[in-house]
Amino acid sequence: MGGLGDPPEGASAGAPGGGEDEYRSVVFDESFVRAARLQEYSARERIADHAPAVRRRPALRRGLPRQALILVVLMAVAFGTAIYMSLRHSDEASTVRSVEPLRMTVIPLAPRSAVPGSTDPEALYAHSPAARFRVGAEGITLPAVRRIPHFSDDQVVAALATAKDYLVKSSLDPAVLTGGATRPVRLLLAPQQLDQFDRSFARPAADGRHAPTGWLVRFDSSRVQLADHRIRVQGTLRVAEADSGALEVTADHILVYALKPVGSDAKARASLFTVRRELTLRFDHDDLRLHQAELVVSYVQAGPLACSEDSMSQLRPLLAGQMAKAGGPVGTDPYATDSATALCGTLAAGAQPKP
Repeated sequence: MGGLGDPPEGASAGAPGGGEDEYRSVVFDESFVRAARLQEYSARERIADHAPAVRRRPALRRGLPRQALILVVLMAVAFGTAIYMSLRHSDEASTVRSVEPLRMTVIPLAPRSAVPGSTDPEALYAHSPAARFRVGAEGITLPAVRRIPHFSDDQVVAALATAKDYLVKSSLDPAVLTGGATRPVRLLLAPQQLDQFDRSFARPAADGRHAPTGWLVRFDSSRVQLADHRIRVQGTLRVAEADSGALEVTADHILVYALKPVGSDAKARASLFTVRRELTLRFDHDDLRLHQAELVVSYVQAGPLACSEDSMSQLRPLLAGQMAKAGGPVGTDPYATDSATALCGTLAAGAQPKP
């Protein structure tokens, strides 16, 4: 029998230490050990004669997992989008065109004698300078359209059409004339002017900026009513290029209204009231697209009115048989830097219907 530590077959022949002695001279340095590949047989591989000796372990993937990579990409896209939108918003805000306030002048015209009247409004028109005027919107005629260097024919037509709509809504709509409505006119204005428009009606002021009658024709409905809804109109529209980015339409129209005392019957005498409106409306490309306008200048002459009456908030016409009271216009305070000079004129006899 072999001694302790010997294999059952006994020690290898020819060497006191057995078969291990032939490998004693082999030295395994550290680099050899590190380079050695460890392989482990699976149970199936140990049974099969020609199976691959080892099961190769999958190589470790370097870098981020796919889910983490997708999340990083999404966050980068969201961050970039937020930056782009903020820059675009600030750029759009900086390019909004500023709009100058509307400059307005309203001049009442006082008659020298009693206001003529008649129970037949048609007779009044027939004997007045408005005898050949057209009725209503038909009197607001559009000029021949021609192309302008920086604007097409369609854009010129759009500017003229919007200007006509503004005149119709602000001068001919009964709801605006005597009903106190403002929305039909407000809808046609550029958004930049809405604050000035709203303040004009909330807090009227004789400062050349905030007179309701500078925006539209408005009668004192507690005194007068329309005796004839067939308002006579005559005037012109002219369009020109203000600059490469804006069109200007100049409107100059005379409007003649037949009025009578509020609540009166059909036998009440009517009288004529004349308004001369000279408006300048400006349109940029957005205005043309959105069917809106910027009202730049409003110059109004209206009569018969009393110079002593306030014509800024609403018009208070002198009716048939009435005369203007003595006295000039409402006083002007030269110390008030934000007030406009009060003006008043005299209504020529030729502007009244002939007896």
